[in-house]
Amino acid sequence: MAKARAFYVVWEGVTPGIYTSWEEVRQQTHNYPGAKYKRFASREEAEAAYRGSYWSCIKKPPRAAGPKSPAELQRLGVRLDSLAVDAACSGNPGLMEYRGVRTDTGEELFRSGPWPGGTNNIGEFLALVHALAWLHQRGLTSTPIYSDSRNAQKWVREKKCRTKLEPTPENEKIFDLIQRAEHWLQTHPTTNPILDWDTEKWGENPADFGRK
Repeated sequence: MAKARAFYVVWEGVTPGIYTSWEEVRQQTHNYPGAKYKRFASREEAEAAYRGSYWSCIKKPPRAAGPKSPAELQRLGVRLDSLAVDAACSGNPGLMEYRGVRTDTGEELFRSGPWPGGTNNIGEFLALVHALAWLHQRGLTSTPIYSDSRNAQKWVREKKCRTKLEPTPENEKIFDLIQRAEHWLQTHPTTNPILDWDTEKWGENPADFGRK
């Protein structure tokens, strides 16, 4: 009897998406910190799951992590003299926006969007580049930036937004922002440390939009 075909959703991995073999999934998730993936019996289930979140597809919810005070964060090793960035997207693709805040006070320093036809990964990438440019303009070239998106951090290191999203008339503005961000990365040195925000230990990213 032929083995039933499976479909796998990778939410957090080298390249998020829907895959049809375990070997493909392994390549995307092996040794990838915080990888999130799940098997589904049909493509329809997988596509519906990919449009949502990993946590909505598993029985165990994420451990609640309330916001911590600046003193607590400092005690835990967080650099308070830093920026934190985050993005939000209603749908996948959907209305996407991003922002950057001061880690110590939560004061909003910049915000962009919402723009239609985007994804959360794109927003996280644009937020990081915006933060780098914002700090560069002010001569703050050693100020750390916190992000909880490993994909966005990887794309910034590679100076390339490796989204699989297809350009459409609806998301034309987003692809214009991507092109400008990639050009900035390719023409400017980046010396600001980009650090991973540990939500489990430190609570929500200070730039989180609070829509989970």
